[in-house]
Amino acid sequence: MTVLPFAWRSLVRQPARSTLGILGVAAVGALLFDMLLLSNGLIVSMGDLLNRTGFDVRVTTTADLPRTAPPVENARATVAAIAARPDVRSALAIRFADAIVGTTEGDRTATFQAVHGNARPWSVVEGQDIDEGGIVLNGSLAEALQAQPGDRIAVGPSCGSGVQVLPDVQLRVAGIASFPFELTGEHSMGTSLTTLEEICGPDGADTADMLMVTSAGDAAGTADAIQRLLPDLRAATNEEMLGRVQRGGFTYFQQISTVLTTVTVAFAWLLIAVLLTVSVNQRLGEIAALRALGFSRARVVADIFCESALIVGIGGLLSLPIGLALAEGLDRILKQMPNIPVDLHFFVFQPGALVVHAALLAVTAVLAALYPMRIVARLPIAATLREEVVS
Repeated sequence: MTVLPFAWRSLVRQPARSTLGILGVAAVGALLFDMLLLSNGLIVSMGDLLNRTGFDVRVTTTADLPRTAPPVENARATVAAIAARPDVRSALAIRFADAIVGTTEGDRTATFQAVHGNARPWSVVEGQDIDEGGIVLNGSLAEALQAQPGDRIAVGPSCGSGVQVLPDVQLRVAGIASFPFELTGEHSMGTSLTTLEEICGPDGADTADMLMVTSAGDAAGTADAIQRLLPDLRAATNEEMLGRVQRGGFTYFQQISTVLTTVTVAFAWLLIAVLLTVSVNQRLGEIAALRALGFSRARVVADIFCESALIVGIGGLLSLPIGLALAEGLDRILKQMPNIPVDLHFFVFQPGALVVHAALLAVTAVLAALYPMRIVARLPIAATLREEVVS
């Protein structure tokens, strides 16, 4: 009989201990898998969100996030200069402003996204896109207002920091749209920069909080070209924006993931090592008898290693569906935190995480089997058989 079937029979003869080991590995393996998904999940998810908008270069006045950086002056002329470049497919200026809208639950704050250019940061899901004097609402605001395309709503805009809310204006709803990076329950509206300026008056006229650009192919090259064209502004690719965000605080999740991964692997190693050691100590007489019958030292050592590999392998396979289910539940809990976009996820599956998961479990199986293998390798056959007979 080959080594693996023999090791399998050894496990089957001790169902309680084997089941305990497999379930233990499945539990810690699921936690290990989730920590690997968490380590870069936010960055991967945010990168996916940035790429899904269709814009791969963002231009601001400083390296700060939009709405915290000074506005871009002469927004229309700046967008036209960028859009005229042969390496630019589209360019868009976007300005943010707040407004008060009267919903069925009382007055609520909504966010204006006013744009100028030949692209849109939102996707229309019902009705039509904006025209002069028209707006689009996100689903949350449309539901709160019970508004449909063609309705008119009253909006009280607040067009600058510390500025009082202006008198209500009547705006026509052109359609319902999905906005990237919108928060759970957030109320958002989209309109043209011209419409917002008509509402707000001279305050902040022809300014934008950010310019968004779609390159013709080479985002890094386009960003460099825009930087040379407009040296007073800061152009950054999606990858550079992600780097800023990651340095700004997302390393916390990587540190937590690293600590919990280390603890999980250590616990798995300890669990398997203890189970195998107890099993070996209870079977010393049997192992000595096998050696006396002609089993080589390498054969019985390989048997112990295969037992460890079977426990970790079966437990590791079970840990994957458990880990995915656990990640989905934990993701829903974490997304209840404030200021988390609806489409942002903390746990994101990556093929690399699966490879690292398998590698860590494989190393754990080897390390856990070392001490029991050492016991078997150094087992004195005659003395062990004599003690077994005497006892």
